[in-house]
Amino acid sequence: MINETEILDKVEKNLEEIRLKNPLTHCITNSVTINDCANAVLAIGGSPFMAEDVEELEEVVTIADALVINIGKLSNDQVEAMKVSAETANKTNTPIILDPVGVGVTKLRNETTLNLIDNYKITAIRGNISEIKAIAKLKGIIDENNAAKGVDVNLDDIITEENLKANGEIIKELASKLETTILASGPIDILSDGETTIAIDNGDDMMPLITGSGCMLSSIVGSCIGGSTPLEGSLVAILAMNIAGEKARAKVDERDEGTGSFRAYLIDYLYKTNAESLVNESNIQIL
Repeated sequence: MINETEILDKVEKNLEEIRLKNPLTHCITNSVTINDCANAVLAIGGSPFMAEDVEELEEVVTIADALVINIGKLSNDQVEAMKVSAETANKTNTPIILDPVGVGVTKLRNETTLNLIDNYKITAIRGNISEIKAIAKLKGIIDENNAAKGVDVNLDDIITEENLKANGEIIKELASKLETTILASGPIDILSDGETTIAIDNGDDMMPLITGSGCMLSSIVGSCIGGSTPLEGSLVAILAMNIAGEKARAKVDERDEGTGSFRAYLIDYLYKTNAESLVNESNIQIL
């Protein structure tokens, strides 16, 4: 089994390859966070493309290095765009990253998520722990009765040191069953491809207080997978996002500012991400 040192040794090379490749990242995301997602992709070293008109999607996906599907603000037209894009991506072997925003809350979100998972090859799923558990419940892996709380994490689901291994097992089993890589976000993040499972204890509690931090993360996961492998690319993305969040919070506290400034600093520090800080400031554990 790979250890923490071995996987961190790959981070420097992966970040360099991502930025050299400048992966074209096609994001079907929501209007609430689309600008932040595009800026996050640019900051990490990718090239964002935010098309969703069915008439051009096949052409766009064919040239893209990754497709990010975010179900944050659903409409019938957007669902159709997701299906057309996913079908094309599977034909061209383009990685698909799914952000199942609010799955577990409504019938439409559950059906849309299951349709995408069951009918297309999804390379990675990035959601908060409540969303990931909702999928695990829909796929029969768990039978917990926790109610979803909109797009936020249910308090009963929050990842702690005490429940870390149990949650890691759920995520590992789900990743294995779906043959995908899963990144579950929380106070401690858990990443698994069904074989290797990693806990990442970086980030800051101000991150959930700005709209779009999860959407931005999913978008840069797309860019990083577009320039790397699913597990390693996802690790680079979560470390970059979380360490940028830590630095942004330090700047906000230094200047006695708030969440608006934090949002801007987050993008700044994503842009300034370097391999040395990802390795030296990371706090990861193989579960």
